[in-house]
Amino acid sequence: MTKIILGCLLIVLLSDCSKPPSAELPPRPALVTVVGEKTSAQGMILVGEVRPRYESSQGFRVNGKIIKRNVEVGAYIKKGQVLAYLDPLDNRLSVTAALAAVSAAEADKNLALAELNRQRQLFAKKFISASALDIKEAQYITASAKLAQIKAQAHVTENQMQYVNLSSDRDGVITMIHAEPGQVIQAGEIIVKIADTKATDVLVAAPESRVSEVKLNAQVMVKLWANQTETYTGVVREISPIADAATRAFNVRITINHADAAIKLGMTAGVHFNITDSLATSGYLIPSRALTEINNKPIVWVIDENNKAQPREVITGPFTEDGVLIKEGLQVGEKVAIAGVHTLIKDQIVKPIIEMAP
Repeated sequence: MTKIILGCLLIVLLSDCSKPPSAELPPRPALVTVVGEKTSAQGMILVGEVRPRYESSQGFRVNGKIIKRNVEVGAYIKKGQVLAYLDPLDNRLSVTAALAAVSAAEADKNLALAELNRQRQLFAKKFISASALDIKEAQYITASAKLAQIKAQAHVTENQMQYVNLSSDRDGVITMIHAEPGQVIQAGEIIVKIADTKATDVLVAAPESRVSEVKLNAQVMVKLWANQTETYTGVVREISPIADAATRAFNVRITINHADAAIKLGMTAGVHFNITDSLATSGYLIPSRALTEINNKPIVWVIDENNKAQPREVITGPFTEDGVLIKEGLQVGEKVAIAGVHTLIKDQIVKPIIEMAP
């Protein structure tokens, strides 16, 4: 009995002993950036291709066989210059046939007129009825109309004789040739493409997330990749109202002011769009991934001098390719968490690992 009592007392004494304290978890590593000096928002830069503002496709207006071509790709031409010739033999025969048809129609008209005059004399002497005279007058009117029709057709045939020579309708440069001597072509088939070199554009694709920054008639700066030292000015001439089905971007055309000989069609060009007044601002540039939201308010996690994470509400500026501008809420030298910001809690002790700010 005594042993049982002693055992119970021993159990009670052991249960009253406090448990040893558990070891504290080590601080969690946190990737942070150090806030640098203020910077200004910069306009976006889009890369595009130099294109002609006007480019026309030209072809013969009649069928035929090409017997000669006077130009090559890259040739500079003047308005009215002959580019290619068709074999004129068939067209000459068509003109001859048309003139013969005109002569025949004139003879028919003269005959109808002579018959009408004779019938009028007979009608005046009461030898024929009025209906017989009406028939001859109708035949004369028909012959006159047919002559006018054949003459018009002959004029068309004569005009087509001029179309055996393909002439340029503008000054420019040949960018494409799709015909060779000996080739039989159809009317309207594209033979050459002519680019006007007097007006030059840059075609860029603005992403749908930033197309609102592009304004019609806005002034921009253009730089060629082939010559980074030279800067040109330009004007936004056209903004496509519909996004491209494949890229989901909007095509924008910029006319280059005072384009010189150094600008070649097909060159790569960078276009610098200026930030509008509403977006022009300065602030602290931090990576976009450092920004989060709490209660629909923009928040960053600042690591204080005790290495504790503290949420801080900020006022944001525009987003750029390099990050987001913070207009208010940060100071130079402060450390801001840039990874795992959605899992941090207030006063959490972290081990900051510094990454240089962009």
